Amino acid sequence: MRFLHAQKGTHPDGMADLKRYFRRFGYLPIPPENLNFTDDFDDQFEQALLLYQKNLGLSETGKLDFKTMTVIVSPRCGVGDFTDGAGGGDHGLKTTRRFAFFYGQPRWVRSPPMILTYAFSPTYVIDYVGMPEIKAAFARAFERWSAAIPVNFTEADEYSTADIRIGWYSGDHGDGEAFDGQLGVLAHAFSPENGRFHLDAAERWAVDFDEEKSKAAIDLESVATHEIGHVLGLAHSSVKEAIMYPSLSPRTKKLELRMDDVEGIQSLYGSNPNFRYDSRLESDLSSGRGIVSQRNKGLMWSVMAMAVVAWLGF
Repeated sequence: MRFLHAQKGTHPDGMADLKRYFRRFGYLPIPPENLNFTDDFDDQFEQALLLYQKNLGLSETGKLDFKTMTVIVSPRCGVGDFTDGAGGGDHGLKTTRRFAFFYGQPRWVRSPPMILTYAFSPTYVIDYVGMPEIKAAFARAFERWSAAIPVNFTEADEYSTADIRIGWYSGDHGDGEAFDGQLGVLAHAFSPENGRFHLDAAERWAVDFDEEKSKAAIDLESVATHEIGHVLGLAHSSVKEAIMYPSLSPRTKKLELRMDDVEGIQSLYGSNPNFRYDSRLESDLSSGRGIVSQRNKGLMWSVMAMAVVAWLGF
């Protein structure tokens, strides 16, 4: 890729497009009126890159090294990454430890026992995965969070009045957060008590990789678990193993809450009295829980790189 090993003082062709990518996720401010981003790898971009590397748990080299580029070309969540005021923008996030909250630490407020309802759009759906399979994947995702906090989730019959409203959308769909096609932004969800939960209809969603053979398939349950964290009030984590880490590779499952996720969500809602510490919360990702096999790593790089190159317009 043309940006690999770029550093301050270089002028790689297309850097302006990469700066727009960094701007989208909150690392650069909007250029002054009548000015555009340039291809210069300047001081401002170096500082933005250092912050990106810090927030994504990477070595803070200030260079577009291989590991940094691997994360940049990974499909990811559309929610920005870091704290209010960082990177020159107003991002509405508040960081604590390695997990983060939206600014003001918004949370759902209901009389105990707290029950939140969710529903699926009757219009904005995908037709190649059965609704029973979709609902089962979401039920498992909600249950993971419910196991950690005193909040229960139940599916509602009426979409318009549900607390959490789930649908698949394409491109510009009216919320100011346009989707960008396959293997770019996968999904986004809004902080409490907004309840909007949008997935990119352009992705190839899967609930079973044995049945879905696409090399670009994205695990629905993994993304659902991540976005529910946003719906509940968590922002992104710099812990790569955490559910709230912003990126997810194709054909990868990442399903288990880690201690960083649990500490973050329990700081907002308290602990489920039945919650028990599990050593797996601290362990590395196990096989099938977020690891791409060595055999597939080169393939995943190629698939993701082509998608982001297309997204950036190279």
